[in-house]
Amino acid sequence: MVENIGRKIACVVMACLLLGEIFATTSRWKLTPDGGIVWQIGTTIPHVDHVEMSGDSLSVILRYGVNSDRSFQLQRRLVWPMLRTIPNNTHASFILDENEDYVSKLRINGKLMLAMETSAIKLYGMMEVVSESSQLRLVRTVFPSTTHPAYYEEYKLENKSAGRMEVEVPQYRSVTTSDPERGVTGSYQVSIETLGGGFYWLKPGESVSWFLRITAKPQGKSTTLMAVPDEKLSRQDLIKQWWEHLVLETPDSVLNRAFAFAKIRASESIYKTRGGYLHSPGGEAYYAAIWANDQAEYVGPFFPFLGYAKGNEASLNAYLHFARFMNPEYRPIPSSIIAEGLDIWNGAGDRGDAAMIAYGASRFALSFGDQVTAQKLWPLIEWCLEYCRRKLTPEGVVASDSDELEGRFPSGKANLCTSCLYYDALRSASFLGHDLGVSASLVQQYQEEARELYANIGNYFGCTVEGFNTYRYYEGNDVLRAWICIPLTVEIQDRARGTIDALFSPRLWTEDGLATQAGDQTFWDRSTLYALRGVLQAGETEKAIKYLQYYSQRRLLGEHVPYPVEAYPEGGQRHLSAESGLYCRIFTEGLFGLRPTGLKSFALTPHLPDGWTRMALKNVCLNGQVCDIEVCRKNSSVWVQVKSASTCFSKVIKNGQSVNVKL
Repeated sequence: MVENIGRKIACVVMACLLLGEIFATTSRWKLTPDGGIVWQIGTTIPHVDHVEMSGDSLSVILRYGVNSDRSFQLQRRLVWPMLRTIPNNTHASFILDENEDYVSKLRINGKLMLAMETSAIKLYGMMEVVSESSQLRLVRTVFPSTTHPAYYEEYKLENKSAGRMEVEVPQYRSVTTSDPERGVTGSYQVSIETLGGGFYWLKPGESVSWFLRITAKPQGKSTTLMAVPDEKLSRQDLIKQWWEHLVLETPDSVLNRAFAFAKIRASESIYKTRGGYLHSPGGEAYYAAIWANDQAEYVGPFFPFLGYAKGNEASLNAYLHFARFMNPEYRPIPSSIIAEGLDIWNGAGDRGDAAMIAYGASRFALSFGDQVTAQKLWPLIEWCLEYCRRKLTPEGVVASDSDELEGRFPSGKANLCTSCLYYDALRSASFLGHDLGVSASLVQQYQEEARELYANIGNYFGCTVEGFNTYRYYEGNDVLRAWICIPLTVEIQDRARGTIDALFSPRLWTEDGLATQAGDQTFWDRSTLYALRGVLQAGETEKAIKYLQYYSQRRLLGEHVPYPVEAYPEGGQRHLSAESGLYCRIFTEGLFGLRPTGLKSFALTPHLPDGWTRMALKNVCLNGQVCDIEVCRKNSSVWVQVKSASTCFSKVIKNGQSVNVKL
């Protein structure tokens, strides 16, 4: 006992020393007045990074950077998810690496253009690169099509000199076909071409624009494409749509901007497959497929708040795809449905997938607020809950083969995450069942099962680990794990103090957020994102905000930007899309404490930080209605207001107090 106390004190002292270094981190990028971020190229070069952008039919991963001579480098990896390759498995998207520098082919006054220096790189859902010399200024804008299987680069070259200048833009066109033996439907035809090439005379101050377009399609089939300026406008309009809905307003401009960027990545990675619109993680590996954690659990419950129709459709499609695998024998639902809905992956066995699906589907149905949609999802929710009930161990917690990390780290025969998700799903199902008019006895059964599970979670997982009064992740676990944060996110707060101390101790907290396991370098952002939400829900607002500000600064403005990432070292910190949905949920469910309690009602539990006088969510969609939520400081209390077309709710409450709002 004395040894544990001493170890805990040592951890606290180390945390104080560590925080001084962590929170003093510097930023490479800065906010721009128009909503983007910019890297003004200074002396900290060379530097390289990577970012993903997506549309209905294509995703592109850009590996870009500035060399020591200030020249720009760009490597493009283009992914066409609906052009399937053999074997048609999880990773069977047609991929092209295209690294040609088309700018280097320009001729100025009859000579090859000399290299220009990069002055700035800007991100705002597209990439804009500014390069300059004493006589020229080049702006290139990079983006995927929103709807077509096409990738674009727009170039605009300006004459900065005092004299007339001849510019030759080479005409370029290349058409290649892939090996027919490697494509599910045979050969795929790739077209790379410049548009707008030719000879131009530029007076001082004049400019010329041209484009690069890369497309792919099944050989022999035609593809309809829009003009490049229209494609660019379509991308800009879509970003504007995301940014004008579910608008976060706080005194912290970095948090506001990180939230706006996360909406882009969470929403863009939706593909028009044979199985309907499907949200997919991306990351060069996971397309035209869905997972019980990424899509059902992480991002599905987010889209109703954004009010993004395609996101809601993709979420509903995901749940209904999983519903295809319900069976009377209660065999496990597959972890992943792949290949545009035509096949499955279940390589990690039962990961607690039924709990993930029940959790996500019930929250989605409640937040979406549509009776017909909820009725469609109810059989799936009911089946998943019954599956979990049948998996209860003698100790009353849920058994599974693994968890969402699929055996990368031990999870025992029953893990904390699965039981907590099942607990939350039981609560949501009782709310939903009441509004759907299911039998009162079933609603009561879910409520009783939730109460029993609450106690069983505490009895079975509650434990002193490394001196902290928190949870063991599984039986026999004696090392702190990041997922001890899960109970906080489902309003199990009996061990909140010890859990929060453990999460932010040097044993778990690193410069990149939570280590998956104490003493290991591996981190997965999803656990950090859950933890920040849970700590806010537990009422530790000041501590949560400080770490949230640090994390947001690092991810938005640091060395690898601008979105939350998947993991490291696995995947090299890919910008998987569902993690950005989890980032947004820190604010909707953590800071504002929004939880649907019915098809037309929700709980609001605001946690206004001490240094803030106001925070708001504008154009948020709740229970199918668009409303504004505002929280303002009023002496020692807070004033909350919810306004929609049909409702105006206003009340003064204590900060952290819950109120139920009916729309």
